[in-house]
Order: sequence, then C-alpha cells, then structure tokens
Amino acid sequence: MVNRPVEPGSAPVAEFERQRPRLFGLAYRMLGSAVDAEDVVQDVFLRWHGTEPGSVEVPAAWLVKVTTNLCLNRLGSAPVRRERYVGSWLPEPVLTPDSALGPMETAEQRETVSLAFLVLAERLAPGERAVFVLREAFGYSHREVAELVELSESNCRQLHSRARKRLSAARLPRSAGDVAGNRVLVERFLDAARGGDLAGLERMLAEDVTSVADGGGAPGVARLPVRGAAKVARYLATVTSRYAESLTVSVHEVNGTPAVFGWSASTLLGVFVPEIADGRITGIRIVANPGKLRFIGAQLARLSRSGEPSGS
Repeated sequence: MVNRPVEPGSAPVAEFERQRPRLFGLAYRMLGSAVDAEDVVQDVFLRWHGTEPGSVEVPAAWLVKVTTNLCLNRLGSAPVRRERYVGSWLPEPVLTPDSALGPMETAEQRETVSLAFLVLAERLAPGERAVFVLREAFGYSHREVAELVELSESNCRQLHSRARKRLSAARLPRSAGDVAGNRVLVERFLDAARGGDLAGLERMLAEDVTSVADGGGAPGVARLPVRGAAKVARYLATVTSRYAESLTVSVHEVNGTPAVFGWSASTLLGVFVPEIADGRITGIRIVANPGKLRFIGAQLARLSRSGEPSGS
C-alpha cells in the first residue's frame, strides 16, 4: 500500500467522492447502521488512497467489491453484538431526501432501505444478504455479483433465491407508495396521540399492530414488543403525555416513509417510523437509543444549514 498525502482536488479523490453515496448506501443496506457504514466507507477510502495510481482498471467495481468484503467481515461478528444488546434491536434511521443512500429511483431500491427490510435482513446469512442487496438494490447481474463476491454464478443464484424465499416467508411488507397520503395519516395519528384520543388512535391502527421500540436499555422505553391496537394506543398516549409540556414534533421522510421526530428543546428524543397499509398503521418502530440518533440528527442539522426543506 502506498503511503502518500491526500490531495483533495486530485482525480482519485474526485472519483471516490462520486462513488461515496453508492458505497454508503451499500454499506448501510448491508449493516443497518449508518455509523458502521460511515466507518466502512472511510476504510475503503484509505485503501483506495493506498493503491498505485492507474493500477485499478474499473474504480467503481473495485470500490464496491472492497466495500462488500468489509461489510461481510463486520456481519460475521454482528450476531454476538445483537445477543448482548439490551431490549429490541432496530436499525439506525436515516433521512432519505438528501440522497445519502445511493439509488432510490425504484420501489425495490426504496424497499431495501426500509426499516422493515433491514430488520428482516438480519435473518439472512451474510452471503445471502450481500447477493440480495447487490442484485435488488443496485441492479447488478448475477455474473457481476459473482465477480464482486468471488463466488460462482450458480452459487450466487442459489444465495439470491434463498434470500428471496426467507424474506417472502417473513412477509416483508410492501411499500404503499402513497407518500402524501401516508404523511396525512401520520399527522392525524400524531394529533390524536398528543390529545390523548385513545379511540381516535385505535381507529388508525390495524387490530394486529405491533410496536417495537429500541432504547438501548434507556428507562421509559418498552424493551418488549407491544401488540394489539388497544395496548399500542395506550402505550403511545402514555409516552406522549410524559413530555406533554416540552414535546415538539416534526415530520420528515425516513428510510422512504414519513416519520415523526419527537424533541424536548433541542434534544431529539426519538423517531417514530410507521408501516402503513390500506390506510391503517400496521406496524410501528420507535428508535430512541441516543447513539442511534446522532447520524440522523447530524443530517437534519446539515439540511437546516443548507436551507433545504427536510420536513415540517
């Protein structure tokens, strides 16, 4: 590896910056952690910077391959970390309007950044997850995927097929697609929660709705899932009333769907991400672990400084 100073305006650095969103999007889909994805991308940059100029024939493919391998290494130790985690584990939420997650043009690409997908992807073996993400989210052919993960094409087809079957068996919810309509429902739900309208809350919830919260062991955050419309409505009304005097809220697009941000003064308390189908909320994921809110908090601050709209 070549050790030389980084030149911000150099062609290799410019090439890497062009690929950065794609690499981050790949690492995030593989790991479910924005912080870990950033670490991987930084490691890839150091390796890229250490190559001999002109020695890499196809930079984009080389960068994707190194990113995939580094993610596979991290996934090998992920089960141990999950076992030690206090309470329910959820992925880190990420704002989607700022293009941090790479390609988001198709429904399939958006689906692979949803919290629902990232939770279910934890059930996949590392190789299955890599092949599925490369194929479904980034559109690589089976031959190209085989070259990236250094397996035979037939083996990659088998891994992709197994991944699809596992996800189908787990009933990965499909995006409803009506972002504007979903946003209206989320805002109505928010008004009902803040007003303590339990009957109104229940009418917007599917009977078998499940709420899962990730507080990383923080007090006041449910460590086990809450199931059923009546229980979920009471739980959310109780949580909201706890901060009744100081709570402010905003709605932003998170992982491809409208989500509610709860604030106390300038402190982000949590992100409420619903799953919506047929005009009702079928699932709720609440990320309240402060460590998992740093990245999205930084995204909001960056968008605020740039003057770009990020929600309401």
